[in-house]
Amino acid sequence: MNVEFFFDFGSPNAYMCHRVLPKIEAATGAKFKYVPILLGGVFKLTGNQSPATAFANIKNKPEYERLETDRFLRKHEISDFRFNPHFPVNTLQLMRGAVAAQEAGVFQAFVNQVYDDMWVRGRKMDDPGVYAASLVEAGLPKDDILRLAQTEPVKSKLLANTQGAVDAGVFGSPSFLVGKELFFGKDRLREVEEEITAAMAAQPA
Repeated sequence: MNVEFFFDFGSPNAYMCHRVLPKIEAATGAKFKYVPILLGGVFKLTGNQSPATAFANIKNKPEYERLETDRFLRKHEISDFRFNPHFPVNTLQLMRGAVAAQEAGVFQAFVNQVYDDMWVRGRKMDDPGVYAASLVEAGLPKDDILRLAQTEPVKSKLLANTQGAVDAGVFGSPSFLVGKELFFGKDRLREVEEEITAAMAAQPA
């Protein structure tokens, strides 16, 4: 069964989903396929923009979004989330690094390290020195990842992922595809789980 999670390390909402997905996997038996994309590329292709920009001048909207975030964190017992003090962080090298980590066979460890660096440890991950030190700290093959990230196949794969996401209907992150059903936002995780359960029940024995 195909269940995809389109993510960019720069989205705090995608990070919060990342923390909840293991619970959905345990409950359903499904496995999320993480698809690295460039959120800036998605915005450019769809005419969308960051909520921080889109809602900045709307009275009460940012305050309500913070309230919803606090509710989500409490509901899912996430106590270590911290908004990155360097936000917005340019994630181009990080997302290329994610594709490179797939090639190097260390994708999950890379994702866990970088996500926590962004949204728990609050590091400035678009600083090359900070990024490189993080890879070393995690025991990841720094030189291989940094080298692969600069190759045309990796760059092209990230662009193809981004275009493919838009072609599937994605306009932001976090987005999910359950089969051909698209869901957007951390507030749709219940519906994502329900769709997975229904789709698995409908599969032939």
